[in-house]
Amino acid sequence: MDIHLPYGAVKLLLLLALVAVILTAAAAAWLWQAVQRARARAAGHPEPREVWWAEVPFEDGPGSKDRPCLVIRVNRTHATVAKITSKHHAERPGVLPLPRGTVGDRRGRASWLETDELREVPIADFRRKVGTVDVKTWGRARNAMK
Repeated sequence: MDIHLPYGAVKLLLLLALVAVILTAAAAAWLWQAVQRARARAAGHPEPREVWWAEVPFEDGPGSKDRPCLVIRVNRTHATVAKITSKHHAERPGVLPLPRGTVGDRRGRASWLETDELREVPIADFRRKVGTVDVKTWGRARNAMK
């Protein structure tokens, strides 16, 4: 049994299918953003001097990495952070050693704060607060960023 649809009906069905795909994608994007906002509210709101694990953008291209960072400034939608790394890069200016345990890992590894390249991170991308740096460390970090 062959079913032959008029050309106009085929165009209409294709248009309806395209609209359904677009609406599904929009709903998925909205849901993803709602989940991210809920995660951010559950984790709290980052404040200056705090160390958080967050999705920090890469310096040399697109993408990001879940890593510890020190919150420098905060506005309504984003925070300026300095990334924290477990690899010492002595050749880079503004790399400061941090007290062991600063990033909240079980092993208490040594960590370094990279103050030479700050990043903007959406508030929704902050996952877990691990602590607050002491006043002396905060002062050293602020001086290194001048």
